[in-house]
Formats: sequence, structure tokens, C-alpha cells
Amino acid sequence: MIAYYLQIKWVHVAAVIASGALFGLRGLLVWAGREQLAMWAPLRYLSYSIDTVLLTAALMLVTILHQYPFVHAWLTVKVLLLVVYIVLGTLALKRGKTMNQRRIWFVAALAVYLFIVSVARSHSALGALNWIHL
Repeated sequence: MIAYYLQIKWVHVAAVIASGALFGLRGLLVWAGREQLAMWAPLRYLSYSIDTVLLTAALMLVTILHQYPFVHAWLTVKVLLLVVYIVLGTLALKRGKTMNQRRIWFVAALAVYLFIVSVARSHSALGALNWIHL
């Protein structure tokens, strides 16, 4: 399976970009007061499909590279932040009680998404904060 590493990695990267872009679009629709359109079934199912591809590619990469969450710090941070991102995303798109709350959760979810990307790119648990030397 190592022979397909680059292809799997690029599928994973493309899915990360597509997932983030679709979340951004849906969040902006909520921000604009178009909640029904943001929760439109085809958009939700597209999101589920992209996220399934993303997770499948991630699991394949973990298997190929023998780098595992809770063994490698940067992967542990990615997994834990993914849970935070999912919770914030749910609050931003449908569970926030007021529009103000949804907007705050949306911005927070985008910040976590970007930090996850920075952790992945740097292979450091500090991600974009890697310049801090402890």
C-alpha cells in the first residue's frame, strides 16, 4: 500500500480543503440568515460524503506510515482538535441558540480548523504556535 501513499495523501488533502470550504459556505449561509439552505439535505449529505472520504484516507495514511494518535503528539492533537471542531461546527450550524452564538461558534470552528491544518503541515503539536520555544 506504500506505493499509493502520495495518491492517498492528496485525496486526504483535497478532502480537507473540500470539507473546510463546504463548512465555510454552510456557516456563511447561517450567518446570512439562510439556515434552511445551509441545512439543505444535498449539502448535508455532500458534507457527510466528503468527511467519510477524509476519514478513510486518514486511516489509510495512519496504517501506511505507522504513525498513530496517542503515540505521536501531533496526531493526538489533530484527533482531539477534530472533536472540538465537530462540536463547534454543530453549535455554529444548528445548535447555537441565538444568531450571535452561532456566529461566535462559527468563527471559533474556523480557527480550530485552521489550527488543525497548521498542526498537520508542521507535524508539530504546536502547529502555527511552533515558533514558541518551551
